[in-house]
Amino acid sequence: MTTLAIRTMVPDDRLAVVQLLSDSEPWNTLGYGADDWNRIFCPLPLGRDCYIAELEGQVAGVAILKQKFLLGDYLELLGVARWARQKRVGGHLLEHIEELVFQRTQNLFACVSDFNAPARAFYKKQGYQEIGPMPNFLIPGSAEILLRKTAGPARRS
Repeated sequence: MTTLAIRTMVPDDRLAVVQLLSDSEPWNTLGYGADDWNRIFCPLPLGRDCYIAELEGQVAGVAILKQKFLLGDYLELLGVARWARQKRVGGHLLEHIEELVFQRTQNLFACVSDFNAPARAFYKKQGYQEIGPMPNFLIPGSAEILLRKTAGPARRS
């Protein structure tokens, strides 16, 4: 991998992010298309921290973080362009998010679709624990699995 940069998302990134997510699983299976992503990213998600991973000058990944969720923060979305997979873009983007989160809170949560075996393996490798399924959460017959990575209890004795 040559040059990877992680930075805050700006409105000019919207088209590249919409394309990245529109071409991607699990979003297609979950029924998300370009119209949905255009609404979500027009101009940027409110009340969220949005980050871009840029590889060789191109948008290669995106992350959306919601602060203050269940005594921690919640990673609402982590997406990597197909052409950038297997290049540690997702790993570096997640490490960046974790570094920010664990400076202010002890827990980071995420969700993964039960049918998304590569994402489940990715998060497990990164130290996330599967907390439990939420059946029929986004689509019928499928569950979203709540994940947690922790730096320790929310309260210290």
